[in-house]
Amino acid sequence: MTARKLVAVSAGLSQPSSTRLLADRLAEATVADLRARGVEVELETIELRDLAHDITNNLVTGFASTTLQKAIDAVTGADGLIAVTPIFSASYSGLFKSFFDVIDNTALTGLPVAIAATGGTPRHSLALDHALRPLFSYLRATVLPTAVFAAAEDWGSGTAGDGFATLPDRIHRSAGELATAVAASTRSTEVKDPFALDSSFSPVGGFGAQ
Repeated sequence: MTARKLVAVSAGLSQPSSTRLLADRLAEATVADLRARGVEVELETIELRDLAHDITNNLVTGFASTTLQKAIDAVTGADGLIAVTPIFSASYSGLFKSFFDVIDNTALTGLPVAIAATGGTPRHSLALDHALRPLFSYLRATVLPTAVFAAAEDWGSGTAGDGFATLPDRIHRSAGELATAVAASTRSTEVKDPFALDSSFSPVGGFGAQ
């Protein structure tokens, strides 16, 4: 059986980063679930902070560097995506949005996506449904039902009050949904036309010279 390709994208800005930690926890749980089903999986993690300059240059020029193109190809050719961002001003970070802005808006069609975010307070969790979910729906990806938010108080806590699931519970549920979708995916084995132009290509400049 051909190994499935799983990509985790972290938009954390610091090192160490709780955003990267959440991405790693989700990836580990998804890989474990897939392997328990007998499905081999290749995992790649992309740190957007390392691509910040390349992303900005791509927005300005319309051309991706070799390093950025490799990251874009990994995401668009994946069988499943874990997308994690810190929440700033009630929405995803600018770096997170900019990365997905430079990807062709049809390239994620049908891609199973587990969305997740980190923030200082649970009130920011609303951004998952009013910002991240609409973004990936616009990109025609398949956004999985369980979104995972980790507030500062969630880390190191194995209990939850008021009937809410713990962070490990939410990670496990999201990973299970993603593993099911990835196991059924054939995206990474689909044959693509190497001579096809990106639909965002414009003879007058990147992104239609906006």
